Amino acid sequence: MNLYQKYGVTSLKVVEHAILILITIATIIAIGQEMMHIVNVKRVMLADLLLLFIYLEVLAMVANYAESGKLPIRMPIYIAIVALARYLILDMKGMDDWKIVAISASTLILAATVLVIRYGQLEFPYPRGGKNRRIDNYDDD
Repeated sequence: MNLYQKYGVTSLKVVEHAILILITIATIIAIGQEMMHIVNVKRVMLADLLLLFIYLEVLAMVANYAESGKLPIRMPIYIAIVALARYLILDMKGMDDWKIVAISASTLILAATVLVIRYGQLEFPYPRGGKNRRIDNYDDD
């Protein structure tokens, strides 16, 4: 690896970690603001709990990415499902029937996507030891 590649990769890693720290700080601030809102209105609503759950999922996603360097695509899909559910719960009375159906269908499509991704991970795992090495179910060396 030449000098430019080394510094380029290092620079990108620094930017990546800085953005992860910014996302974490912003999420913690958002959690604090939501907690202050709950304290101010002296009432906890389902929408508040779902929003806190979304923030928790964002923190879990950042922690997972920081630990492994990989972002499981299922985590953002889970966040999207909860966000759609929260949107449906908050605004259902003001929505027309087609909008409710569209949001419900979107949620079902995302849930099916998670199932397909999980099935693919179990049935067609990435090969061990590099992308060109073939792994069969009976090959344990």
